[in-house]
Amino acid sequence: MPQVLLFEGAEGIGRQRLALWLGQLLLCEKKDAEPCGKCRPCRLVLELSHADLHWIVPVLRPKATDADKQVDEAAELIGEITAERRKHPLYGALDGMASHPLATVRLIQRRAALKSVEGGPTIFVIGHAERLVPQESSQEAANALLKLLEEPPANAWFILTATDAGRLLPTIRSRVVPVRLGRLLDAEVREFLEAALRPALSAPALEERVRTAEGSIGAAISASDAGAKAYAAAADLVDVALQGGVPRAERVLRQGTWSARGDFSAMLDALEQTLGDAARAASGMTPRRALPAALKAPRPVSRLLEAQRHVAAAREAAQGNVNPQLLVAGLTEDLARTL
Repeated sequence: MPQVLLFEGAEGIGRQRLALWLGQLLLCEKKDAEPCGKCRPCRLVLELSHADLHWIVPVLRPKATDADKQVDEAAELIGEITAERRKHPLYGALDGMASHPLATVRLIQRRAALKSVEGGPTIFVIGHAERLVPQESSQEAANALLKLLEEPPANAWFILTATDAGRLLPTIRSRVVPVRLGRLLDAEVREFLEAALRPALSAPALEERVRTAEGSIGAAISASDAGAKAYAAAADLVDVALQGGVPRAERVLRQGTWSARGDFSAMLDALEQTLGDAARAASGMTPRRALPAALKAPRPVSRLLEAQRHVAAAREAAQGNVNPQLLVAGLTEDLARTL
């Protein structure tokens, strides 16, 4: 099996779950075609407790100024997220400000240089690998990982996951073996929701959740009050952008300068998805969600995709600590001009 893999597919379809399953397969004592799920290594992987499987997730940028302390802080942040996942294994929406900073890559390099604790393989699962490049002008983290991917240590495997391989540096894409994952069947999403959601949804609500999830268990789980709030905020932003004048100015002034950054990033993610749904509708496809009133009028797909690019640029700028109020001012102007 290749030592460097990339699992690519839509958000919430189980890319990291599959990566952990592969970690079980590599560490399983039975050495069969599938992990047994019962031996000690298999149980430890499922519990995110195996010493030789390192689950690396995006974190908020470390606050320390010393490089070594930044690495220690990144390790601590990842440890906290891992502990939370042990308690609540269903993944929620990723913090919009989280990324893989240079400190995380140094942590991976430090751990990769060590011998495995239990004498077997060492596995690194790097979730949301597209966040190795939070800004086009800051690619240090992605570049620092290249050497490891070019010449991985013996008996070490790197499994990257991403929603869109195109957002990775070309030099990283050239060093991975891509595996494209499709969406799940509606029946599989329905079965999972019936078993996992408490309190259970009514039959109509369950079917609506399955329909809008479009084959993504993660999307079905995150379709909560917080998710609905983000989509409502996205619809409002489009509406005021197209109105212009006083409504747009009032919306800019309502945006906090530094507060609720997670909510702001969630709104941008929802806006990007909403514009994508509008593009699907313009192409004759069925959108995942009902379109807001401001986007129901027919528009060329090219304009909707250009609007998506403006949102993506704003999201990258938000990760670089640009004032959200300034971003809203610029983004609403871009949307008005484009749409």
